[in-house]
Amino acid sequence: MNKTGFIFDLDGVIVDTAKYHYLAWRKLANELGFEFTQEQNELFKGVSRKRCLEILLEIGNIKASQEQFSRWLVEKNEDYLSLIEEMDESEILPDVLKVLQFLKKHNMPIALGSASKNARPILEKVKLMDYFDVIVDGTHVAKAKPDPEVFLIAAKQLGVPPKDCVVFEDAVAGIEAANNAGMLSIGIGEEKVLSEAKFVFTNFTKMDDKFLNRLLE
Repeated sequence: MNKTGFIFDLDGVIVDTAKYHYLAWRKLANELGFEFTQEQNELFKGVSRKRCLEILLEIGNIKASQEQFSRWLVEKNEDYLSLIEEMDESEILPDVLKVLQFLKKHNMPIALGSASKNARPILEKVKLMDYFDVIVDGTHVAKAKPDPEVFLIAAKQLGVPPKDCVVFEDAVAGIEAANNAGMLSIGIGEEKVLSEAKFVFTNFTKMDDKFLNRLLE
């Protein structure tokens, strides 16, 4: 397949920060007087913080002034940041390190392409920063996935044509973004959910060296 640039999403691919987002949103919902369930949290996958708050307020049937809305956004993020403060290498998802080490050994350029505005502090906490040649996060992009902007910027900064890039993603919107960018999409998660991806693995433990070598050939 001869792919020469590798782009990783962060949440749900390298680390599972979704649980911390959930706890921070649930805390806000409880303060506003209603429950927020794990099932409802599924609606937030791959969605911007602003849109998440809009959905949360719809669930709680709560009207907010612009000032309240802005304040709650900040409050949620502060709660989230205090939760991820405790993160360490144990939070890295299974065999992510094995794949990063394989790509590094073969001198492949590696980028992060994530909507998270907290990508850098998270990578620092889990000690993976050195594996990434390029980091494109929520502070660099104007358009959310499924728009391919985040991946196209990453490819450009890696100096690799989009058609020669591989994207590892766990969200439907992320797979769509990779496909829209003309890149090879690899889903990490459930096949029935990520059916638009070119390949799907439940996690990196299912991805052997033979498959990785095929990507490089």
